[in-house]
Amino acid sequence: MPQHDTNALPTAQKRGFFQTLEIDLRLLGMVGAFVILCIGFDFATGGRFLTPRNIFNLTIQTVSVAIMATGMVFVIVTRHIDLSVGALLATCSAIMAMTQTQFLPQVLGLGFDHALTPWITIVIGVIAGTAIGAFHGFLVGYLTIPAFIVTLGGLLVWRNVAWYMTSGKTIGPLDTTFQKFGGINGTLGASGSWIVGALATAAALFGLLNARRNKLKHGFAVKPLWAEYVLGGIAASAILGFVATLNAYDVPTRKLQRLFDARGEVMPEGFTQSYGIPISVLVLIAIAIGMTILARRTRLGRYIFATGGNPDAAELSGINTRLLTVKIFALMGALCAISAIVASARLTNHSNDIGTLDELRVIAAAVIGGTALAGGVGTIHGAILGALIMQSLQSGMAMVGVDAPLQNIVVGAVLVLAVLIDIIYRKRTGGA
Repeated sequence: MPQHDTNALPTAQKRGFFQTLEIDLRLLGMVGAFVILCIGFDFATGGRFLTPRNIFNLTIQTVSVAIMATGMVFVIVTRHIDLSVGALLATCSAIMAMTQTQFLPQVLGLGFDHALTPWITIVIGVIAGTAIGAFHGFLVGYLTIPAFIVTLGGLLVWRNVAWYMTSGKTIGPLDTTFQKFGGINGTLGASGSWIVGALATAAALFGLLNARRNKLKHGFAVKPLWAEYVLGGIAASAILGFVATLNAYDVPTRKLQRLFDARGEVMPEGFTQSYGIPISVLVLIAIAIGMTILARRTRLGRYIFATGGNPDAAELSGINTRLLTVKIFALMGALCAISAIVASARLTNHSNDIGTLDELRVIAAAVIGGTALAGGVGTIHGAILGALIMQSLQSGMAMVGVDAPLQNIVVGAVLVLAVLIDIIYRKRTGGA
């Protein structure tokens, strides 16, 4: 009889290249589509689309929708929908704008740019967003009003609540520290960005190593070492390449001159400064990590996906689906408030039309990212990639000179096509 080495490490059976790497083919297809989209627009714009400046702007423009898209994944996974996120963002933005320009100075006597102003403002905004979201969840979960109707009503109500709070006026400028969360006025610079990039790379490599160790510890098959090296190389290249691209975008000389003049200093000859990673991107990364852990490592996450897969079975197994609905919508409301911070800080003020049509962009980002409208299936990273694809599509068309109405037509067609492709994919893979 042939002898077998019983001490050999368990390895995956021989498979194709991408199967060996264990990369989701649907995710790979999205990444491929995104790359083709970027290359196509770069060619159409004469090389302007993939410049560090445009990538920086594209990044900070994506953050607000991407943050809300992570919450929309949970909403859609549980077979609900939220049409009010754009209006709720506007209300939270109005609340925070009025807090720092009216309430805090007049009631608490905190002057403009006081050290406590941005933090009190953020706390009030997040509490308000969470409370409104929980109210929506109560109407859906306990009063059994369809989420479509509740949030459609919320779209009309909260958009106009925001208008009445500000009398339809633009409120600003906002607190200087608060503005740093918008991206353009708050970045890490070159050195800080490289430090964050190095830490992120180390964390990604440690995650791959730790996952391999856990599989070996429990006797599961593992990828061959070359596959681990390839994945580690891809992760490191993506992270460090992103940092290098953002560091390549320098702050305009005139803006630097104004900063030096404001401090009463003389700007050195030939002085340059990189923008680096925007603070808003760090906020998105933190939320993405938190939401991924919530989805994969917590009881709440398991309950969410179990309820989306089969609501009746989930309720019979003891899951309080009504309370779960309240929690999901409350979380969605909190994320709308955080998005309001990023959006209003980027604009440096609260405007009456902030968040307009964001509900459609957020839903489209989640669906394009692979969240099934039938419930039970969805990923956080997919929703963020979907938001990036949506923003890239709109920004690219704007740079090419496509009219706004035609942009919306294209985005709508892409959304329908993405759902069709998703349906075909799930049928061919047995609903995986």
